[in-house]
Amino acid sequence: MVNVSARQGAITDLREEEAQLVLRTRHGDDGALRELVNRHRIRLIRTAANVLRDAVEAEDVAQEAFLKAFRELHRLRDDRAFGSFIYRICVRLCVDRLRLKRAEPTALEPSQKTPAGSIETRVVIEKLLAKLPPDLSATLVLREVEQLSYDEVARAMNVPVGTVRSRLHTARERFRTLWAAANEWE
Repeated sequence: MVNVSARQGAITDLREEEAQLVLRTRHGDDGALRELVNRHRIRLIRTAANVLRDAVEAEDVAQEAFLKAFRELHRLRDDRAFGSFIYRICVRLCVDRLRLKRAEPTALEPSQKTPAGSIETRVVIEKLLAKLPPDLSATLVLREVEQLSYDEVARAMNVPVGTVRSRLHTARERFRTLWAAANEWE
C-alpha cells in the first residue's frame, strides 16, 4: 500500500510541477516552455513514429503538436493535464496524416514474400498496418506497441472506451487476415 500511495503522491507532485510550468508559459516564460518541450518531446516522437511508421515524419508531427498545443493553450482547462492535452493533439495529427496517405494506396504485391528476418518482418507489418483505416491502425499501435491502457487510448483518441474496444477488435481481426494472406505468398 505504501508504494501505491507514494507513487500517487509522486504523480500528483509531477502534475503540480507541470501546472506551474504551464502557468509560467502562459505568462511568456521561455524557460518554462523549453522545459515542457523537453519533458514531452521524446514520448511524442516515439508515439508518432509508431503510429506513422516514419521517424522523419514523426519529428515533424511532434513539432507541429507542440506548436498547436502552445497556440491553443488557452483551451486547456486544467494545467495539470498538459501531458494528456499534447498527447491527444499528437495522436490526432498522426491520424490526420494517415488519412491523407490513404489517397496514395500502398499495396503489398503478391510477388513479395513475407520474410523470416526481424527487419523484413517489421517492413511487412508496417505495410499491413498501412492497409488499415487510420483510426484502426492508430488504435492498434497505441494499444499493442505503445502499451497504453484502454482508458489511455480512449483519452488520446478522444473517444469512449467502448469505441476503443470495438476498434481494437476490428483492427486485430483485419490485421490477422492481412497477415495470413501475406504469409500465403511464401
